[in-house]
Amino acid sequence: MNIHISGGRLIDPKNGIDAQQDVFIVDKRIAAIGQAPEGFVAEQLIDARGLIVMPGLVDVAARLREPGYEYRATLESEMAAAVAGGVTSLSCPPDTDPPLDEPGLVEMLKHRARSLNQARVFPVGALTYGLKGEQITEMAELTEAGCKAFGHADAPPADNRVLMRAMQYAATFGFRVWLRPQDAALSRNGVAHDGEVAARLGLPPIPVVAETVALSTMLQLARETGVRLHVCRISSAAGVEMIRAAKREGLSVTCDVSMNHVHLTEVDIGYFDANCHLQPPLRTQRDRTALRAGLADGTIDAVCSNHSPVDDDAKLLPFAEAEAGATGMELLLPLVLKWAEQESIPLLDAISRVTINPAQSLGVKVGHLSPGAHADVCVFDPQATWKVEPAALISQGKNTPFNGYTLQGRVRYTVVEGKTVFVA
Repeated sequence: MNIHISGGRLIDPKNGIDAQQDVFIVDKRIAAIGQAPEGFVAEQLIDARGLIVMPGLVDVAARLREPGYEYRATLESEMAAAVAGGVTSLSCPPDTDPPLDEPGLVEMLKHRARSLNQARVFPVGALTYGLKGEQITEMAELTEAGCKAFGHADAPPADNRVLMRAMQYAATFGFRVWLRPQDAALSRNGVAHDGEVAARLGLPPIPVVAETVALSTMLQLARETGVRLHVCRISSAAGVEMIRAAKREGLSVTCDVSMNHVHLTEVDIGYFDANCHLQPPLRTQRDRTALRAGLADGTIDAVCSNHSPVDDDAKLLPFAEAEAGATGMELLLPLVLKWAEQESIPLLDAISRVTINPAQSLGVKVGHLSPGAHADVCVFDPQATWKVEPAALISQGKNTPFNGYTLQGRVRYTVVEGKTVFVA
């Protein structure tokens, strides 16, 4: 379909564009910016006056809950939530049931996602079979099936020899390794940051050293093997400084942070609010300040939703027993806009953290609106305000720490591969 997006403020970080420009889409691709290509006839006109036009968001951490956890959410509900939030590409972690350790499982997930004709799905394959940390998966076969990187869910393999061999194998073939830095022994049974709030509430703690010990190990192994490493969901000031030092050294490392940790701290747990039971845990105000600074100066490459829908029953349990996780894809854009406004970050820079930067970390050719690029576009109203409440969310998971918040910025149109898949 030929689409003409007219009169909007176009922001495209990759190409350094922040100006009023029309966008022309022909046959699933961006045909031109500014002036219509010769012979162009629009089949659909999107009036974007007063709106911002940007590349579709790229979310590097969105659990779709299939296969295995359909009682928490379905692919249909979460893909609909993605496009409602302007997310046109997403990567899902491998901790499904069974884990994404066989090509057939990856192909099934990709096929199911394609059949819905909504957001693009780029699975992260399991680094070891069953995520048990014992035997390395067939990464080449998983790559052919559609995996763009390989990870180990919420903790790296406990056996560092296995992790080193996996990194060596991945480095040999140019595969990306994505790991969340959390030492399983140091964080065992923990549910909250090891600080005043956890002590006052009597909650089992997860100390910052659980992150830094694991991060030190993976950076040392990345240095040894030369693998392209992506550090998932950094949460502490100490962790940010370690990433900053690794980048100064020239290591091939990128990093992301959850939007929850950009805005919240351990204090938000209040009196056992299970919506704030997250992985990694919310940490101190000092940590949040460091995360914001790292995001602003480029130490942290991307912001993700860490979308993990949880059923209501699992959140009604006492805090320490409640399941960790929160819905997030529909909140990602307004929360990035909120961060940019609070920190006086130019929109061009802020939007890069949810478009071209995560796309480059994932190694996929999306996240920009260059002529010839995939026509994945988000059009949003930067002035529209809305209240976060269960009825306002499309995701099957209604639990979020931001329930009751009023946010600014609302998606009006989402276009994926030249097809309008969401209109508000």
